[in-house]
Amino acid sequence: MTVLVATVASAPTAAADPEPADDLAGSVNPFIGTTNAGNVYPGAVRPFGMLSFSPTTTKGDQTSAGAAGGYQYDVTRIRGFGLTHLNGTGCTPGASGDIPIMPFAGEVNSSPSADVKDQRYASDFSHAEESAEPGHYRIGLASGVGVDLTATDRTGSGRFTFPDGQPANLLFRTSNSLAGSGNAEVRIDPSGRRVTGSVDGGGFCGKTSGGEFNQRAYYRVHFVAEFDQPITGYGTWVDGKLQPGSTAATGGEGFTPEQRKGKGSGGYVGFETGPDRAVGMRVGISYVSQTGAEANLRAENPAGTSFDAVRADARQAWERALSRIQVGGGSPAQRRVFYTALYHALLQPSLFNDVTGEYLGSDLRTYRLSPGQHAQYSTFSGWDVYRAQVQLLALLEPRIAGDYAQSLLNFADQRGGEWDRWLHNNGKTAVMSGDPSAPSVAGMYAFGATNFDVRRAYASLVQAATVPTANDLSDQGCPVQCVGQRPSLDRYQRIGYVPSDDCHCWGGAAETLEDATADYAIAELAKQLGDKENQQTFGERAGNWRNVFDPKAAGLDGLDGYARNRASDGTWAPDFSPGTDEGFVEGTSAQYTWMVYHDMSGLTEAMGGRERAARRLDGFFHRPDGSWDLTGKDPTRFDAGNEPSIQTPWLYNYLGRPYRTQETLREIVRTLWTDGTGGIPGNDDLGTMSSWYVWTALGLYPQNPSRAELVLSAPLFPRAEIHRDGGRNIVVTAPTAAENTKYLHGLRVNGKLSTRPWVPDSLVRDGGQLDFDLATTPDQAWGSSPSDAPPG
Repeated sequence: MTVLVATVASAPTAAADPEPADDLAGSVNPFIGTTNAGNVYPGAVRPFGMLSFSPTTTKGDQTSAGAAGGYQYDVTRIRGFGLTHLNGTGCTPGASGDIPIMPFAGEVNSSPSADVKDQRYASDFSHAEESAEPGHYRIGLASGVGVDLTATDRTGSGRFTFPDGQPANLLFRTSNSLAGSGNAEVRIDPSGRRVTGSVDGGGFCGKTSGGEFNQRAYYRVHFVAEFDQPITGYGTWVDGKLQPGSTAATGGEGFTPEQRKGKGSGGYVGFETGPDRAVGMRVGISYVSQTGAEANLRAENPAGTSFDAVRADARQAWERALSRIQVGGGSPAQRRVFYTALYHALLQPSLFNDVTGEYLGSDLRTYRLSPGQHAQYSTFSGWDVYRAQVQLLALLEPRIAGDYAQSLLNFADQRGGEWDRWLHNNGKTAVMSGDPSAPSVAGMYAFGATNFDVRRAYASLVQAATVPTANDLSDQGCPVQCVGQRPSLDRYQRIGYVPSDDCHCWGGAAETLEDATADYAIAELAKQLGDKENQQTFGERAGNWRNVFDPKAAGLDGLDGYARNRASDGTWAPDFSPGTDEGFVEGTSAQYTWMVYHDMSGLTEAMGGRERAARRLDGFFHRPDGSWDLTGKDPTRFDAGNEPSIQTPWLYNYLGRPYRTQETLREIVRTLWTDGTGGIPGNDDLGTMSSWYVWTALGLYPQNPSRAELVLSAPLFPRAEIHRDGGRNIVVTAPTAAENTKYLHGLRVNGKLSTRPWVPDSLVRDGGQLDFDLATTPDQAWGSSPSDAPPG
């Protein structure tokens, strides 16, 4: 302790701190993550916006965009600009990308649906003619057409210029959503300068090894587009037949490549243009009705609203959202990576209700907002977001997080009490594994989102965790899209794990670990709500991870003990190796074994103590020669690009080696996160990976997703201010922060010395200040005492 006092710097004064950054939107590069399977999109959208106006690229196949987000940076041909998108999903053909609109400088003399290789009704482009910033996207196509896009919450504005002397047409490819469509319709009103219509969308992930469960429509999006120029020509098409002069058409594509080829419907409108004369378009959408789309357009983007006014307002909306965290210092590249990550983290959830308060329920009926609810939000990639994104959302925007929790409860109520693990808009997709709704709701509640009916949500989650349904006992959709919220819940309750034989799941071992995490979340909610009986019951069930941990499973370097598939008679799956993916979901035993968020002390004991567990972690991040191995190419090691691994660098804090957490995290941040197009190491998964980066750059992390304690590492910036409602701000200072100063030598929490590599939930609840003393060499003594370890 005497050494610690001697080496800790006094808390720096505010005057010595670098000024917080301004023009935060100017630090965002929406192209980060558009290669390397990041699958983000660069188009115009506001924070949590319903409408996202972004390009659809093509490699010569109108059923594929090259990336699940609709845009891939190294694909330089575009076939349209869609009105809806998902950020960073991992499976092709992706989803959404609804109502792509394509400006075309030529005569429409054939059906665009018949252009199956995107040879005629698409255009090449150069990145030199492309730019993107928060709320705004612009591109000059090789056809000579200029495209300028911006957005409000539920509407978009487009400005299109055409080459002088060339035809000027806009194609509404209403059926050509990224994953296909069940049906579509388009209606043209030449005298009213309007195009309206809808598409029945769905098809998330397309066909998987789980079969055809999601090759169906489960939502309808309506649109209305109005123009500031007279319509001088028009027509429609259905499949291969062009119908000049027609004002209406219907027809979907289907959801398989075989069904979609050459199919679908749409319409086109033409304009008279001249030099410097743009065609202006305002477009609104609704998931409820045509009337709702029109109401949204009138309320947010009425006739006479200028494109530049919408663009400026979108920029200000992003400036306000990003200013929730202001960092000071760091390099321009570091600030670009940080604020782009924060930008991606705040794209979702997506606003789903109309300005009237109406929204489409999960049962396809129309509902209104619940009492006290400000907005209904949609889309929930639960398996991903419960590990980092929802906690960041609740920390920064607790009201929105609370409305999100209420939204998930509303959708569950409309499905008879079933919470879906991957909700696309309002539609159940059942993709991935586990029951992530419980830790998501518990995490949002712990981080300050309290404006929802938490008691009813809790009761619903308890019911789902204790009463098996027909879906829980069904193999439909398995393994990738198993329809049950709690697959094999009957046997999980009876024998304490999900067995490998006839498990109705993707992988029994992974399902057990996920269910134990969900059970712990329910126990935490029970504790907060004073239900001592269920707190004990689910607290005990949270220990079920032990039932798939085989202490004799042979490991690397003689360090045995791994999570493992297990049959219902208690026998372990044969032919085990740490790199096996049998029983696991997008990961291996070596990666999943660490996924015991709530009981690291128990896992450490099961592994043979802190020394052996620390050696296990060393081998998880390094090759035998000591060099780093962080890419996941070796199935026995860390995978920075996938969720089951992302908490593991923080675990050294539990093992008396916080300096190892600090150096590991800095190596990941330094080598795998950049300000280039490949700067996200894998699918962003609705902002999950970006949220992980934001937390890490701040030196904080919610390692236990159901609680608000934060484990610590070295901040990347000399100063960060987290601005929160009610003045409960969190200030993080690290005056000597730099890329090579990655080690903690001391910490003050609200002015008091601390040797603990974690802070209690009071920091989140009340706000406060953390002052870090950083250096270039490790302090192996700081935080090493067993009494300093985080709880759990």
